[in-house]
Amino acid sequence: MAMDNVYIRQDLVDARPAPGRTGGPIDWARHNLFSTPSNSLLTVLGALLLMWIIPPIYNFLFGHAVMPGGTVEQCRAEGAGACWAYIAARFNFFIYGFYPMTEYWRPNIVFAMLALLIIPLLIPSAPFKRTNALLFFVVFPVVSYYLLAGDVFGLRHVPTEQWGGLMVTLIISLVGIIGSIPLGILLALGRQSKLPIIKTLCVMFIELWRAVPLITVLFMASIMLPLFMPQGMTVDKLLRALVGVTLFSSAYLAEVVRGGLQALPRGQYEAGAALGLGYWKRTLLIVLPQALKNVIPGIVNTFIALFKDTSLVSIVGIFDLLNTVQAASSDINWASPTQAVTGYVFAAFMFWIFCFAMSRYSLWMERRLDTGHKR
Repeated sequence: MAMDNVYIRQDLVDARPAPGRTGGPIDWARHNLFSTPSNSLLTVLGALLLMWIIPPIYNFLFGHAVMPGGTVEQCRAEGAGACWAYIAARFNFFIYGFYPMTEYWRPNIVFAMLALLIIPLLIPSAPFKRTNALLFFVVFPVVSYYLLAGDVFGLRHVPTEQWGGLMVTLIISLVGIIGSIPLGILLALGRQSKLPIIKTLCVMFIELWRAVPLITVLFMASIMLPLFMPQGMTVDKLLRALVGVTLFSSAYLAEVVRGGLQALPRGQYEAGAALGLGYWKRTLLIVLPQALKNVIPGIVNTFIALFKDTSLVSIVGIFDLLNTVQAASSDINWASPTQAVTGYVFAAFMFWIFCFAMSRYSLWMERRLDTGHKR
């Protein structure tokens, strides 16, 4: 092929200026914070509001706070902030309640087992899932109960009245969450059943528990239930609260699962039937995995609400985290103007840690399973 019309430059081209900035914080602020006059005004007002709110909060929490190792006299000084020395001094009480100090190793072992079993269970790629699930759902509850309660293998008996703090909050929330999942799924399936008796019973159960507040359920379980028991028979107060919280949460979870079942296309049911699968195989292998995946946000939202609602058990005399904070605020040895506020800030922070962790895990699972069906 002829190359007569080919032109090759013999000299270098002069350097050109760099292209305009298309990224970075300045460009981001220009496009998101100051893109219009109204956005600019809102940005300025928001900045002024933060400048007004953040310094007092920082001074209370850190700047003027009495850190661990401080004295009660420093907490009582004028202008003192949060008394973190008081939190450090009563930390064991906030975690274990009235549990005997010499037996702290027992709940510590339970906490360690919980972490070792639940972390691999929450990681989809972790091996030995069936063994892990068997240990967590069957072995762990039994071992934990006998470790905490004692009275076996030479362990000192510790009644549940002495359990308290974060330990009780975790027990109630874990039992409520684990127990409400299968019960809620069964109620959701029963509400969609074609058998009138099963459907009616499930509807009555769900609507009954959703029609009353949790505080009423706890009062009924703690005060009214013993009146209906046979003479001389008693039920542990913590066990009553566990049953009430589990049944209450299962009713709300049933409606969340039912929403996922109704959102599933009818063709999925028909496809399972066309493959010759029976009701339970079709439900367990085809319907439920898709339905539960679609309602992950609603399920986690129910769990977060349950975890926060555990603070209501303090009304019936169970020393959960919030109740221990309230009880410790009457300690005259650490009496100071900021004692109660510091305790409530600590309790709020502990609740926030667990709720935020559940929320982040939910978002991670949504992205991994592509729950939103993005295209």
